[in-house]
Amino acid sequence: MAGTSTTAQPTSSAAMRRQMLKEFWFYFSENRGAVIGLFVFLILVVIAVLAPIIAPHSPFEQYREAVLKPPIWAQGGTATFLLGTDPVGRDILSRLIYGAQYSLFIGVFVTTLSLVGGILVGLIAGYYRGWVDTVIMRLMDIILAFPSLLLALVLVAILGPSLTNGMIAIALVLQPHFVRLTRAAVMAEKSKDYVTASRLAGAGPLRLMFRTILPNCTAPLIVQATLSFSNAILDAAALGFLGMGAQPPAPEWGTMLSESREFILQAWWVVTFPGLAILITVLAINLMGDGLRDALDPKMKRS
Repeated sequence: MAGTSTTAQPTSSAAMRRQMLKEFWFYFSENRGAVIGLFVFLILVVIAVLAPIIAPHSPFEQYREAVLKPPIWAQGGTATFLLGTDPVGRDILSRLIYGAQYSLFIGVFVTTLSLVGGILVGLIAGYYRGWVDTVIMRLMDIILAFPSLLLALVLVAILGPSLTNGMIAIALVLQPHFVRLTRAAVMAEKSKDYVTASRLAGAGPLRLMFRTILPNCTAPLIVQATLSFSNAILDAAALGFLGMGAQPPAPEWGTMLSESREFILQAWWVVTFPGLAILITVLAINLMGDGLRDALDPKMKRS
């Protein structure tokens, strides 16, 4: 009998997980924009992973005889450079493909750093309250009082222009959003019966915070992480455009815009394609975020 009940429990848990996944996909797929965004994002991931295979040229190789070549469909374009070349003769398509690696790396690094830091600080503020909560939240309010890009620029100016310092600065700027979300969720969950029961059963503060309360606060954090992913890519591109992020000759989309802005009137393609890459990527991720909100927020679920 004991063996039967032990076998039945994992089976029931697996069935419950499958049901939750089906329900999640049902609400997510109702948002057609979110499905399109997911499809575009998956294509971006594949492009980034397979960049060394699908890129027709090295992103750093310069073809001096083909400077500012137009795209293949424009007059003077060739099949060798499908989207044309930049002011020093590098293939734009290859640099865009490798730039996807930079964008995904920036999004993952910044979102992970700000999410982990924000959860830790938010848990402490929401659980302990008192003067600890007051100090933390006033500090977060000060950070939020500054325009995010301006604050990131100041931090990069202090740390020094580079991609790594730019990502750290962006993560610090985005962290208050995760702190406030985590704190609010912890305060809402802390007074519930299951937390009180765990405390009476002898659970310590760390177990209560990380094992009991945190798993029930993940839905808004996942949605915020998706939106922060797109914000990180956009802010990194802005820093690169201003010369404070990734440095040349890195094929980062913002840096590509910065290097080519003086040629915008005579060679429209050198700024159009990197700009479109940023637009499409950020839009796709934001659409995914809307779908996640619909699927994870009970208030958004339609009967």
